[in-house]
Amino acid sequence: MAKPPAGKSVSKARERALAPVEHRKPTMSDVARLAGVGTMTVSRVLSGTARVSAETAVRVQTAIDQLKYRPNVLARAFRGQRSHSIGLILPYLYDPFFASCAHAVTTVAREHGYSVIITTSNEDPETEFAEADEMLQRHVDGVLVIPSRIRHSRLARSLFGKTPVVAFDRPVPDPSIDTVLVQNAIGSRRITEHLIEHGHRHITYIALSRSLFTISARFAGYRRAMQDAGLEICPIFDCTSEEMAEQILKLKMEHDTPPTAVITSNTLVTRYVLGAVSRLGLRVPSDLAFAGFDDFDLAEFTSPPLTVVRQPAQEMGRVAANLLFDRIARGETPHSGNRIVLPVEIVLRRSCGCKHRAPVVIH
Repeated sequence: MAKPPAGKSVSKARERALAPVEHRKPTMSDVARLAGVGTMTVSRVLSGTARVSAETAVRVQTAIDQLKYRPNVLARAFRGQRSHSIGLILPYLYDPFFASCAHAVTTVAREHGYSVIITTSNEDPETEFAEADEMLQRHVDGVLVIPSRIRHSRLARSLFGKTPVVAFDRPVPDPSIDTVLVQNAIGSRRITEHLIEHGHRHITYIALSRSLFTISARFAGYRRAMQDAGLEICPIFDCTSEEMAEQILKLKMEHDTPPTAVITSNTLVTRYVLGAVSRLGLRVPSDLAFAGFDDFDLAEFTSPPLTVVRQPAQEMGRVAANLLFDRIARGETPHSGNRIVLPVEIVLRRSCGCKHRAPVVIH
């Protein structure tokens, strides 16, 4: 379509283009009319699928801004174009670790010009499956998921079809789905060995459900270190509240051979046990040495500062998101997924019995 004539006729053309839009949502045709181009040109500018001149792109963008036009993402998806949105399914958001992962994912998505639809499964495989299906009905361009209980997960390539999907923190049973993990067993083994080096022989491992991949892997690391040292393991699972943590510790400390050290499986259990330790009046580390899996903002300010295995939550979210966007860009649905394992760090503070004034990080 030719450019509108110069002078007063330009203003009149713009008035005519703007007039019918005042009381309704602007359309792509309105943008095209105001910019003096065809609707196909507007579509090309929006999608970036074909080159247009810089002058034309500026006119189209000016018209978009003036009309406050917003593309119908769902309609574009139905036409086979990208929706420029991805889905993110998390177990829940009250754990700071999952929230950190979500923040990293949204940051990467923003860098790619994408929005993120976030939902939670509450660790329920059926809810997880339903939420994934809902994401696909919204025509997201890809899905990121921290799976629920792996033994019961229904997430598989057959559900997602050609839509790229990446699991992180925990795997899914389908090996064709990309996965980003951390060194769960290695980190747990190393922190257990550190407590053994302090002379501890009765070390209790307190955890969430063993059916969770991460918890099971961390228990395996603890068990390996204890068995290698010829020590008896003492795991306690399903610690799901401060009240339960207090009951566990109270019973254990009244035992003929009470634990001299405790390892917690993740941030939630760490907080439960910290509260229980305070209410029971236990002194750390003289009554009970303490180490947790996963760092958190206030760990350095507990009394004493908490020794932890630090996993790279932000990095894991970034790696998983970048892997997903790489799949989206390539249009790939692999038969065999990538398996990326990120390293952890041991952060030695004073709750384990170390005397360091400042944290010591062991890579």
